[in-house]
Amino acid sequence: MSHFLEIVNGEFDRAALIRLAAENLKNSYAPYSKFNVSAAALMDSGAVYLGVNVENASFPAGVCAERNAIGHAVSCGERKLAAIAIVGGPNYEVRDYCAPCGICRQTMREFCDPKEMRVIIAKSEEDYKEMSLMELLPESFGPEALNQ
Repeated sequence: MSHFLEIVNGEFDRAALIRLAAENLKNSYAPYSKFNVSAAALMDSGAVYLGVNVENASFPAGVCAERNAIGHAVSCGERKLAAIAIVGGPNYEVRDYCAPCGICRQTMREFCDPKEMRVIIAKSEEDYKEMSLMELLPESFGPEALNQ
């Protein structure tokens, strides 16, 4: 299923992006931690890719929702992340803000301009925090460091 949001001068419907992440939370697979997470990655094209955390009995083999969504986007040919909305909580219930882990922040960094890319952590469509990736991952290491 494909979703699209119009981006005009860097602006987009934040409530719609949060809604897509929240509606997808039911697909999270977290039988061990019981902490469910969903992410909606908005690419510069306007396409939105969804991801959930997928745990594994061999704990390191699991994948976070954010990396799942970004991986889906990349596998479809996308390369520039504009924004990501993240929701999560125990037993499919969003009780607090769910910030991305360090590995997910670094994965986001690979596919964006950290000054422009927006990270939205939400409790609901009306109750959310928004920041740039640069605020979440200051002094980051990115692809341009290897293109010298």
